[in-house]
Amino acid sequence: MVADAPPRKFRPATQLVHGGALRSHFGELSEALFLTQSFAYPTMEAAEARFKGEDPGFIYSRFSNPTVAMFEQRMCLLEGAEAARATASGMAAVTASMLAQLKAGDHVVAARALFGSCLYVVENLLPQLGVATTLVEGADLAQWKQAVRKETKIFFLESPTNPGLEIYDIQAIADIAHEAGAKLVVDNVFATPMLQKPLELGADVVVYSATKHIDGQGRCLGGVILASQAIIDESIHNFLRQTGPAMSPFNAWVMLKGLETLPLRVAQQTKSASLIADFLAEQKSIARVLYPFRKDHPQTNLAHKQMTGGGTLVSFDVLGGKASAFKLANKLELIKISNNLGDAKSLITHPATTTHQRLTPEARAALGISEGMLRLSVGLEDIEDLLEDLGAGLAAVKN
Repeated sequence: MVADAPPRKFRPATQLVHGGALRSHFGELSEALFLTQSFAYPTMEAAEARFKGEDPGFIYSRFSNPTVAMFEQRMCLLEGAEAARATASGMAAVTASMLAQLKAGDHVVAARALFGSCLYVVENLLPQLGVATTLVEGADLAQWKQAVRKETKIFFLESPTNPGLEIYDIQAIADIAHEAGAKLVVDNVFATPMLQKPLELGADVVVYSATKHIDGQGRCLGGVILASQAIIDESIHNFLRQTGPAMSPFNAWVMLKGLETLPLRVAQQTKSASLIADFLAEQKSIARVLYPFRKDHPQTNLAHKQMTGGGTLVSFDVLGGKASAFKLANKLELIKISNNLGDAKSLITHPATTTHQRLTPEARAALGISEGMLRLSVGLEDIEDLLEDLGAGLAAVKN
């Protein structure tokens, strides 16, 4: 494998087409797909050097793979990270990003507003392994400070949150973490790497579900962890190597293709999401609309400070609770009912009965998840078709 000559500092859209390319002697233009489990060595001495780390070549696709390496390098160029490791899913990335840096007796502080599976890792899995955890209101900086213990090793948050689209002050929370000797891990999946750069804001580790916007077309699962070279080398790489949540080369190839169009897709989806949020806010049957760049969003000033766009998701509360929310969603023809997001197709879900259904009603209420809340992931369809579809759903609520 031969790497392309190191390019000058191209802009993100160009890096997402050309960055990190490795070419075989055939000189293929598209990234090569290396569906192989292992690799051969010319001599026993070469194998010994490879395992000692003296030769930087590949050993086994559970550890590293040329196609996966291209995806990791391209993500580094986009995120501004020194190193990255791809994983089999977004939740594998979230879990590994914390477990690789923790041991029994350590302590984690996390924002209360988390995706259901992330909340399980923090509330259930970590304590089972002897790691204490404290949940705080993410927007309240005083709670982050008060939760710190001498054993605190990691702060964890997602911003914007799922599904309430709360915005947290990443720079301020990073400063609190660093003062305590802890590292900040940020799940940046809702903002995407196009709209927010947590590492530039002080985060130590950024994680993505590549299943979402990075693939963006509903095909493959994947995740990625991005951090400094030191964090990747000292904890993340060996943890992934030994425990095995590897991204498949085929999925990495699909993600590489997805990255080529990521800027175009996110830009169009964000534009449509903003228009849809404004449209919903005018409807009498809608009690509340949540979109980070609307003036009525509680943290809109912070959103404009640390994001370059409001994102591709809109959450809204339908008057009449669950029955009205179901009636609206069931009437939609173009927008599909699904718990996924970041897809080219517009998707809608009812968080109280899907992604956050395991929480108690009291816990959901504390997170602002009402029985009437719907979360809409805006796709690439024509905006007029989406508005007409939502109009039909709204008409069903009125009847």
